[in-house]
Amino acid sequence: MTFLIICILAALVFLSRYLFLEPKLPIKLSAKGERFLHFSAPTVLTAIAAPVVLLPEQAGSESPELWLAWDNPYLIAALFCVVIIRLTGNVLLTTVLGMGGFVLLSQVLLGHGA
Repeated sequence: MTFLIICILAALVFLSRYLFLEPKLPIKLSAKGERFLHFSAPTVLTAIAAPVVLLPEQAGSESPELWLAWDNPYLIAALFCVVIIRLTGNVLLTTVLGMGGFVLLSQVLLGHGA
């Protein structure tokens, strides 16, 4: 049953992407529709990253609490990444520096084992 659900979801994802990417199909989005889709990637990434950054210690807890403190290496590294991407616009550089900054913060400065 799980395999069937995975296959159905994979087909839905593929078809939803294929309809808009295949140039031979007559489906075209308006300018507003295309502009709207530019917000989808940041929205999905924020939804994935926010719980990791703000709730790292209680990920499996029934009632997690926000970890908004100076000793949260996830939050500090995320803010560092925001600054780097705004300054450079380079995703690869931001990824490498963000990971390095997180390791430095969690292992050396704050003493957390990540």
